[in-house]
Formats: sequence, C-alpha cells, structure tokens
Amino acid sequence: MPLPRYLPRWAILLIDTALCLLALLAAYQLRFNFQVPVHEYDLLWPVLPVFLLVRAGSLFAARVHMAQVKHTSTEDARRIFLVVLAGSALFGLLSMARYYLIDGTYFLPRTVIIIDFMATAMLLIASRIAVKLLHLRARGSGKDEVRVLLYGAGAAGLITKRALDRDGAARYTVAAFLDDDAKKAGQRLEGVPIVRADKLVDLLKDGGIDQVIITVQHPDAENRRRVVDAAMAWHTQVLSVPPVHDWINGQLSSGQIREVRIEDLLGRATISLDDTLLKERFSGKCVLVTGAAGSIGSGIARQLITLGAGHTVLLDNAESDLYDLEMELRGLGHVDFTPVIADVRDRTALERVFAARKPAIVFHAAAYKHVPLMESWPEQAILTNVLGTRIVAELGLAHHVEECVLVSTDKAVNPTSVMGASKRIAEMVVGALGGSGNTRFVTTRFGNVLGSNGSVIPLFRKQIAAGGPVTVTDPEVTRFFMTIPEACRLVLEAAVMGKGGEILVFDMGAPVRIIDLAEKMIRLSGKEPVRAGEQPGPGRIAIAITGLRPGEKRFEELLASAENTLPTHHPRILIGRVRDVDATFVRHGVDALIAAAGRGDREGCLVELRKLVPEYAPQA
Repeated sequence: MPLPRYLPRWAILLIDTALCLLALLAAYQLRFNFQVPVHEYDLLWPVLPVFLLVRAGSLFAARVHMAQVKHTSTEDARRIFLVVLAGSALFGLLSMARYYLIDGTYFLPRTVIIIDFMATAMLLIASRIAVKLLHLRARGSGKDEVRVLLYGAGAAGLITKRALDRDGAARYTVAAFLDDDAKKAGQRLEGVPIVRADKLVDLLKDGGIDQVIITVQHPDAENRRRVVDAAMAWHTQVLSVPPVHDWINGQLSSGQIREVRIEDLLGRATISLDDTLLKERFSGKCVLVTGAAGSIGSGIARQLITLGAGHTVLLDNAESDLYDLEMELRGLGHVDFTPVIADVRDRTALERVFAARKPAIVFHAAAYKHVPLMESWPEQAILTNVLGTRIVAELGLAHHVEECVLVSTDKAVNPTSVMGASKRIAEMVVGALGGSGNTRFVTTRFGNVLGSNGSVIPLFRKQIAAGGPVTVTDPEVTRFFMTIPEACRLVLEAAVMGKGGEILVFDMGAPVRIIDLAEKMIRLSGKEPVRAGEQPGPGRIAIAITGLRPGEKRFEELLASAENTLPTHHPRILIGRVRDVDATFVRHGVDALIAAAGRGDREGCLVELRKLVPEYAPQA
C-alpha cells in the first residue's frame, strides 16, 4: 500500500501528543501491574490536560514536528530524547514541590514519571524509525538494486550511507564499509559490516558490487590509486564524495557524489605553505595580475584575495572570461579588486594602469600557450610572449614595483616550438632587466596544468563522451602534470622566497605517459580501451595514434643541462640557476625579433629566434 506523500505538520504534532497520552497510560498500567486503583485515575484526570499541554508545547517549541519523518536522523532522535527528558524532569519537580510545599500529594507518582519518560521517548523515536523503514521499502520497490562499497568507515562514510538511503532515484544497498584501520574490522556501522580495505579485491571478485565510493575527505594518494586500480580491474564504477565545503548548505546528497576524476589520481600531497608569510607579503599591497582570466591567472587572483591583498588589479583582454571571473568574485562577497580590459602588447594602456594603480607586486601570467597554433602564427606568439613580457617588466622597473613574477613553462627548456622559444626569450628578458633597478624579477617554471584551458584532459573527456576515438599523438609521449592550485601556490611562494634572478622549479614527480593517461580515463568512464588493430565495440573505446603535431616534443624537461639546481627551504621547490645572459645581446636581439614580428616576417622571426636561443631545434 503506498504511503501518503505528505502529512500536515499539525497532524504530526497531534499524533505525537496522542503517543504521549498512550505512553502515560501504559506507564500507569506497568507501575500498578495492570491493576490501577480507581483513586489513581481520580488524581490523574485533573492533571491530564496540563500534562498533554506541556508535552505538546515542548514538542512544538523544539520544532520536532517540522522534521521530515521519513528522513529521521540521529540528530532528530537526540532532540526528541532531550525534549521528553526536559518535560519529565519538569513534572518531577512540580510533583515534589506539591508534595513538600502544598498538600503532601504528587501530581504524578514518581515511578510513573520515570516509566512514562522511557515509554514516551521510545514510542516517538520508534514510530519515526518505522515510518522511515516503510518509506525506504516503498521507495525501493520496482527499482534495480545498486550494491555499493564505501571506502571510509568514519563520519563521512556514515553521512554518505544516509545520503544514499535518502535517494529517491535508485535503491542503494551498502554491502560493506572498507577502512584502513584494522581495529574497526568486524564492527558494524548502522548494521553494515566494516572490513579491512585490503579485502577490496576479494569483495569485488565475489561479484555483485556495482560501485565503490571513496568517502574519505583527504585520502592518501597511494591508497586512492590502489582503490581505483582494483575497482577498474574488476570493471566497477568508482565515485568520490566531494569536499565538505562543496556540500549544499552543509548537507550531502547522493546527486553530489561524482565520478573519480583523473586529476584526483595524478595529484600529489598538497604543497604546504606558510599562510602567515604569504599574508604578510601581500597584506595591504596592490597586486597586478596579467592574464587574470586564464586558468593560472584566475587561480592566483582567487588566492590573493583570500590572503587579504590590499587591492588586486585583474588585467586581461578576454572580455567574457574576465566578466565571468568578476561575477564569481563579487558573488563570493569580494569587492577589493578592479577588472581591467587591456592587452599586454599595448604599452600606452599598461602605462596608464601602472600610473593609476601603482602596483607593488606583479604576476605576469598573460601568454599564448597552444603549441600547434603558435607554429602557424609565430609573429603573434612573439608579440604577446616576448613584447608583452618586455613591456610589463620595463614598466615594473619604471614604476618601482617591488617584485615581478613571470609564469613560464617547461616547454622553454631546449625548445622545439615557437611557443617554447618565445617563453625562453621572455625568461631572458626579465633576467637581463634584473640588475637594472630595485625590482626583483623571479621566474616560475612548471609543466602541464590539469584542467586548464586547452589541456589534454578536457579533450580526452569530450572524446570519451562522444564514444571515441581518443587521439594520442605518439605512444611514447610523456608529460609532467600538476593541478591548478599547485601551480598557483608555486607562483605565490616564488614571490616570498625569490631574491631575484632565479627560476623556481616545482618537483613534479615522475612524468606520465599520455597513452597510459588515455587508457585510465577510458576505464574510469566504465569502458575498455582498444589499441590500434583491435576492433572497438559496445563498451569499448578506440585509441587512435595521430602522429606528433608541429612543435610537439616526446618529453619535456624542467631544467636545461647548463642550469644548476639549488635547494630551498621547501623540499619540493628548487632553484634553477640560469646561464648568465648578456643584457646588451638580449636587448638588440629582442629588438630585431619584435621588428620581424611587427612586419609579419615569419621567416625572419624564426631566424631571430635561433640567434637568441641556439638550442631551439624546430621539428622538421
């Protein structure tokens, strides 16, 4: 029989009051062994209206009737217990006051009050649990069962189980909790067994498991990979509970549980930085961020505002993206920033910004970065990456900026592309200007950023969603990867630890083969990868080898062989001492390069690139 969808709140309060009356009558029966003397009832009837009024009033005041009965939680049961306890304590005090201070009789016998307290709490809580169980049974009828393993038997695991229990779209059954703490093994959590995490493969091997959900908020990277690899090996979907701060109104719903992303598996332990030092560095200061609407620039901007920078100037020529960033920040309540539409190649516009805002620190993230596209438009890469950097750096010197941090790339090392060569020259430009005044110039260099605009992961995601094929340029291509927050933290740290003239390099761990990345992403989607020569079919996605693109390298380097690394106070950030550059040579060479780019002389651009960067070796 279907349960009523809704019940008026007043009806719930009325039912609760009736249950309170039933509990009181049962207490009398139990107290007097089901033979209640007539005079006890005579004493009860005058008190009964007051008793029910107090019970109903306390339940109403505590808003017990406003909670959804079918979603009764431990917190609801706790509230009911405390409300009933308070009411019973009040009756006990009133009874004793009457006995000792008025006429020597009780409102209610003391034993009845105690039994009534236990019976009322039990009836109110049990009735709600019964409704919840009936709802769960009615909700699940006619729906396919989804059997789930929850990795993590802590608070987040319990909250996740309850979110699945409440889900109306599917009938979830939590088969077991998995936990790395061996002491929890053999226990039960809301009736569900807890088993050691190393038993995961055995549970998957037995079959019948549809999903593994990682509930631990900050799992060890190796443990997460182990769980994901085991699940993928048995063709089981892996999901993850989002961080607590992403929960809607502090509550988790099953709809917020998402698929594990490849970014989750490539990330390392968070870089630990001293927020106190960062806040001291930026507090009360005007900070200019170029390329502020891009992946790195916007990440830097968000962290600067969180760290309490005095004022942040967000400069970009991408109108729509900058507008989106402005709306996001204002929506979060941030107001101490100024969006500026300008091109870093426009010296006049930038001069006005420096003169009006007088930034103390500049983060120069504006750049063209797409390698194949810049091979077709070398003059544009040079005008943005080289001329733009020169303008920002020279204006920083002229306006006595304390520090200018350049965001560079691993493609600047032994470059094979125009983009990489242009970024290496940008490093040389700030290096040559480093001794010209009081401004400190620091460069940060890192590899591919996960999830950034145009990166390989969003491309693979789209190709998988379309059913394939997933395109890989070469089976041997490897890349270093880092997350956007990691990249932004490195840039901020550079502003604190840099003394001028250094290239700060992040220890990015081992490089990742792109074809392995593609295969893992396909398996995470619940499909099987198919290599060249194999036949794709249902549940299978092909990987197509397309050949290296213009300017693409099989592997990237973070440091050239002539650059020495020195340690810093942070174990995962190194200093790359660059080769000394002759400022006059750089200035004249850059003048000639910019002149060729301004004329649209592409051959001339390539010639000047080779003069400035002898190691530049474009692919044939």
